[in-house]
Amino acid sequence: MVPEGFNRKLTAIMSADVKEYSRLMSQDERGTIRTLTEYKEAMTILIQEYKGRVVDTPGDNLLADFGSVINAVNCAVEIQRKLAEKNADLPPARKMEFRMGINLGDVVEEEDLIYGDGVNIAARIESLADGGGVCISGTAYDQVVNKLGLEYEFLGEQEVKNIERPVRIYRVLSSPGSVTHKVVKAKTTTAKNWRKVVLTLSVILFIGAAVGTIWNLYFRFAVEPASLEKMAYPLPEKPSIAVLPFTNMSADKDQEYFADGITEDIITALSKVSGLFVIARNSTFIYKGKAVKVREVAEGLGVRYIIEGSVRRSENRMRINVQLIDALKGNHIWAERYDRERKDLFAVQDDVTQRVVSELAVTLKVSEQERLFRRHTENLAAYETFLHARRVLKPSDEATLQAKKLFERVIELDPHFAGGYAGLSFVYARAVRHGFSASPEEDMERSLKLAQRAVATDETFGWSYLALGSAYLNKREHDKAVATMEEWIRIQPGFADAYKFMGFFLHWAGRGDDALDSYKITMRLNPVDLETRIMLGIAYFTAGRYEDAIATINKNCAEFARKGYVGLFFLAASYAAIGQLEKAREVMKVCLEKHPSFTLSSYPHLRLYKRTKDRDRYANFLRRAGMPEK
Repeated sequence: MVPEGFNRKLTAIMSADVKEYSRLMSQDERGTIRTLTEYKEAMTILIQEYKGRVVDTPGDNLLADFGSVINAVNCAVEIQRKLAEKNADLPPARKMEFRMGINLGDVVEEEDLIYGDGVNIAARIESLADGGGVCISGTAYDQVVNKLGLEYEFLGEQEVKNIERPVRIYRVLSSPGSVTHKVVKAKTTTAKNWRKVVLTLSVILFIGAAVGTIWNLYFRFAVEPASLEKMAYPLPEKPSIAVLPFTNMSADKDQEYFADGITEDIITALSKVSGLFVIARNSTFIYKGKAVKVREVAEGLGVRYIIEGSVRRSENRMRINVQLIDALKGNHIWAERYDRERKDLFAVQDDVTQRVVSELAVTLKVSEQERLFRRHTENLAAYETFLHARRVLKPSDEATLQAKKLFERVIELDPHFAGGYAGLSFVYARAVRHGFSASPEEDMERSLKLAQRAVATDETFGWSYLALGSAYLNKREHDKAVATMEEWIRIQPGFADAYKFMGFFLHWAGRGDDALDSYKITMRLNPVDLETRIMLGIAYFTAGRYEDAIATINKNCAEFARKGYVGLFFLAASYAAIGQLEKAREVMKVCLEKHPSFTLSSYPHLRLYKRTKDRDRYANFLRRAGMPEK
């Protein structure tokens, strides 16, 4: 049922915005505004000629609807022809090109505005159009394919965020100004004079509205607002934000790591700002590839703001779309589209971070200003190789070898990038800790030297401290390991992994209660991360809270524990600690099936405890659970 005061209708929606609007504004703000106002006037006139209606004109965007899809497509093509003529008189750097998307869909109409999936799909389609180009949805294509004499290119079915099913998308194949447009103009002489009067009045009203809104990016399109009452966690006092995985729009699906890397780096950058509460990558990536609504994400993670985006990459070019949404109000705060060369990636990431901080009115500390926009590398090949290595890094022999080669390649490409040294150090440290290092003592030394070089190369790169802390842990220098995490938290006060590994190192130092406190912070920043919950269960064991350890591992992540043997061994030891030896031996049997070579003398994690009494206690319970001596 439609709420009182709302009407539904099926309509053709046109969404348009300016390519590289931020660049144009930064180079000549007044000139850009003059051109934008002039172009929007021309667009408004044509929209009304084709019996359409301008719905909204926020910033560089324009939203219109039509009763006919044919009129909408004809109008879009004619607009691009008209604007191409106008651009011919401008220098190349000052040309203003609009991208346009058209969708036929159901919308909710409230007073003079329209909302709903039909509008959102049109906006997403617009993002796939080239500057000066038009893209249309499959629903629109079906209505016009044999009626306009135009040609179309099928771009495939595209996943659209918040929409359950993929959307067919077509590019209109016609150059602005080309005679193949075959634009249909249904004009009558009797209506012409009256239309001129109406258009003149409309333009006057439009200019007045444009002047009032052009200086501020008004909320683009509405989304269903989130409910405070349905939040899974209380909203933090500071602005809280979740960055959803950017969608890979490239034809090459192997480029997923590139889109994921951009997402992770934006999360990492924002976590350097103490005035923001930033949800960790592990929790936002559960939504990867899923058609979820902004409201569901906000309520599920307990945040107010959502960032979502997409990446399309070709050989030397990339298109990145980003938008910031206020989930409580159900409005878009800011959106931008970047059509750049690949070498401009770091500048785009910096701009996104800066705009988010600015839009949310967050005050940066002096130290944060210095760290926030520091480039860790200018070498794009090294950066992409690092992203690839980080993606494949898993606790197995094969993955470790592959990641090792990739991190070595990072060092070759850019010896001044700390990522290569930090990653390679972590590979060696993890191999030692998980028991698949061929020469543990040598690998421990390699890990330490590489981590120290990483920190010396770039003291603002968070991974350097994780590598150094891991190296110190393997050498049983627990106080130094904890100190490195304190430094990591100082430079990234909102980064969940810094608190997670702080808890991990505190646990091995025998400080179970302190580890629990650190994990509680981690779990709010990263509420659905199973690895953190395994670590929480382990910390309960170290704190002597065995029943809590059993309940945490079994309730939250028993399946994950069976994949990560560390948690499973602690589960067996916890059952032994409370005298449930039958269950302890059942779990230990599963452990030894996965790791038949492990004995009390070879089990690598026993040696990680700082205090002898903690190590002996753990070994005793493992022995009771059935782990052999040798």
